[in-house]
Amino acid sequence: MKNYKFYLSDIDANTSLKSASSIAVDGEFSGLDPKTDKLHLLQLCDGSGFVHLVKFEKDYNAPNLKEILENNKIKKIFHFGRADLGFLKQHLNINVKNIFDTKIASKICRKFSPDHGLKDLCRDLLGINLSKQHQTSDWGKRIEEYSKDQISYACNDVLYLHKIKLELEKILIRENKSNLAEQCFNFLETRTDLDLVGLKKDIFEH
Repeated sequence: MKNYKFYLSDIDANTSLKSASSIAVDGEFSGLDPKTDKLHLLQLCDGSGFVHLVKFEKDYNAPNLKEILENNKIKKIFHFGRADLGFLKQHLNINVKNIFDTKIASKICRKFSPDHGLKDLCRDLLGINLSKQHQTSDWGKRIEEYSKDQISYACNDVLYLHKIKLELEKILIRENKSNLAEQCFNFLETRTDLDLVGLKKDIFEH
C-alpha cells in the first residue's frame, strides 16, 4: 500500500490533519525567489508515516490548507522554513503559526557540527542515509509525470521531521537553549516579511 495521496490545489476539507497536534511541512518550487517563482508542491505529514501531497497547477486558492497552517494549536515542523514560509505567504496568503524549525534548532544546539542540512540530521540523529538526488527536479510537471524517485524524495522531506524534532529538543533542553530557539522560531514571520520586501541580508550588520 502506498503511503501518500495527491490533491489538486488544496487538501480535503475533512482531512485528518486538522486534528493533528503537529505537522511536518515542506515545499517544492520552480526557483528560490517567491516573488518570481512558483510553488509547485506542498508536502504534509502528521508523523504517522502517511504523506499528503498538494499539487498546485493554476489555482492557489487553498482555504483548507490556510485553516490548518494558521491554526495556532497545531505545531508546524519545517527544515529551513524561511524558504517555505515565503512561498506560502506570497502565493497562498498564509501566515503560518506555531513553528519549529529543525535547521535553526540544529544551528543553535549542535555547534559542535558545521553540518545542519536535512540529510546531515537524518544521518547524525536517526542513523538514516537520505538521498537528495532529486533536490533540483522539475516539479512543474503534471502529477502523472512525476517519477517514483521524485515522489519518494518529496515524501522523505517530511517523513523524518517529527523524529528529528524530538532529538533536537533533547539537546536544546540539555544545553539550556530551548527559549532561544523558540524566540528564533517566532521571528520567522518577520524574517519572511523582510525577505518579501527585498531585505534578505542581515539588517543588524554594521
